Amino acid sequence: MPWVVGIDEAGYGPNLGPLVQAAVALRLPENDPAGWDTLRPWVRRCHERDDGRLLIDDSKKVYAGAKGFQRLACAARCGLLVIPEALPKNPDWSNTIWNLFALSSEETLAGLRAECWLNKNELISPEPVGYEDQFGRHAAMMSHLGGISMTRTMLVAAPRFNRRIDETGSKATLLADGLIEVLREVPHLGRVAGIDYSAEPVLVVCDKQGGRNFYGPLLQEAFPDGWIVPEREGAAESRYRVAGLGREVAVVFRPKADGDSVCVALASMVCKYLREVCMMQFNAFWQKHVPGLKPTAGYPVDAKRFYAEIQPAMVKLGLQPDAVWRKK
Repeated sequence: MPWVVGIDEAGYGPNLGPLVQAAVALRLPENDPAGWDTLRPWVRRCHERDDGRLLIDDSKKVYAGAKGFQRLACAARCGLLVIPEALPKNPDWSNTIWNLFALSSEETLAGLRAECWLNKNELISPEPVGYEDQFGRHAAMMSHLGGISMTRTMLVAAPRFNRRIDETGSKATLLADGLIEVLREVPHLGRVAGIDYSAEPVLVVCDKQGGRNFYGPLLQEAFPDGWIVPEREGAAESRYRVAGLGREVAVVFRPKADGDSVCVALASMVCKYLREVCMMQFNAFWQKHVPGLKPTAGYPVDAKRFYAEIQPAMVKLGLQPDAVWRKK
């Protein structure tokens, strides 16, 4: 079976809180790279009735409504728990969310450790209702697929975000940075639990980035040992083959890919979940320093209100604007 790697992001537009990117890889049948038909016994989408199957879909659809975070947390946690290096057998979520951040690069971790609002010993993340039942079903699904998946996360807080904008003049560079970081792992994907799957083909599916259609230079930077063969470059799809890596590798960019691919949808949910967990810590930290402060989701307009109210506390804490407010 080929590997399918889905990549997505959350938090690109806000002025407060981190940008989060995630990649989720599953081994799926060659005749169903989207994965929805293969996983139908265990997975449902938002338009299907709630019959106990795990809900996986575009994170914006899953998160909508009064119980959005509960639905998001169930699927994201189930998806993340299949990674043996990420979490222990009996996770205490208030402590082990940090392990999910630890699936990032050292640069990401160093940036997170420096954030005043993120204390790894006081992480807030409410336990989702019905999680245990959902995890049992998810374990059965992963057993059917060979029990194999891979997740990587990239979190960019305000200081690093602003530095990259100062260096490049564009926040689109940040998405490219995260994508390149994940893609560099693709040639080595496949060694799991002593079993070598590294000869199997890899298909990478990613949402279009900023509406662009041409990704050749970005992919060449990600795969310096290969050469990029464009197969299609247009509004509906940009598809590339990467030759010279010792295995078949294809990379596809599509608009609204989180609706087409179960891997992209799950990556979208992991991103959104980690972003929301971060915003819980962010709001809790500032509410300690500013009594009566209303929480924020970090998006423009309300972010300005929140930022204005925390500025006196920022002065007391010795924090510069670039440490909190994202420039773009």
